[in-house]
Amino acid sequence: MLVFQTKNELKTYLTISNSNAKKIGMVPTMGALHLGHASLVEKAISENDLTVVSIFVNPTQFNNQEDLLKYPSTFEKDSQLLKSISKDIIIFAPSVSEMYSDHVASKKYDFQGLDKVMEGAFREGHFDGVGTIVESLLLTASPDRAYFGEKDFQQLQIIKKLVRLQNIPVAIIGCPILRESNGLAMSSRNERLSKELRKEAGFIYETLKQISEKFSEQSVLAIMEWAKDQFHFHPNLQLEYLQIAEEDTLKPINIKRKNKKYRAFIAVFANGVRLIDNIALN
Repeated sequence: MLVFQTKNELKTYLTISNSNAKKIGMVPTMGALHLGHASLVEKAISENDLTVVSIFVNPTQFNNQEDLLKYPSTFEKDSQLLKSISKDIIIFAPSVSEMYSDHVASKKYDFQGLDKVMEGAFREGHFDGVGTIVESLLLTASPDRAYFGEKDFQQLQIIKKLVRLQNIPVAIIGCPILRESNGLAMSSRNERLSKELRKEAGFIYETLKQISEKFSEQSVLAIMEWAKDQFHFHPNLQLEYLQIAEEDTLKPINIKRKNKKYRAFIAVFANGVRLIDNIALN
């Protein structure tokens, strides 16, 4: 398994490989890999000749520095997981200085409102940080396809907007959410939960499923009030936001309209650990 730590090394290797017209797939990650990441990697391998997995904890997308400090760093474990999938995977594991040089700051983007709601409303500057590092990774590896999980659906939509704005010739592939046995969306943050709280957090997905079931029959307001009330029975889970929004624009709605696709989005704190999830409603 090849591991590169500088952009020039990776570019040089992939340029030589590309001379043979090989297709490149990329899976950008922040490490602490789990089976959800593995599913992205497996899809990338099945659809491309070469697969690059980046492992980089991006400081500019953390608006909470304590959260950044607590983010798990498990490179050896991550490498073993990737090796168990395929020994031909290319790992790109740069340092912060490699990606940002002497100035650790994000670029500013106009995502046309996609970044102002939900995650963007509660994490100022987050999506500028995401856009900065994803743009840099895509320009470094020049993949034909890049793979992202739908758990971060707002991020997925913003990255699709990013490649259009910056004219980056890559197909952005969204992949289904993988869940634990109780429905909790797989996330690196789950490792910070106690066994009991991890079990209780399955309530988040149960609530989303019931929202989906109620969506065709009840009003948006009634559904939202019902869902928020359910959290009173789970004091260990503090609801940060719950929104029903259009898939394309991510604009929250109060009234359903025909020929529109909607999703429910949620963010919850479980003993200080922030968990997000979403579900398609139609």
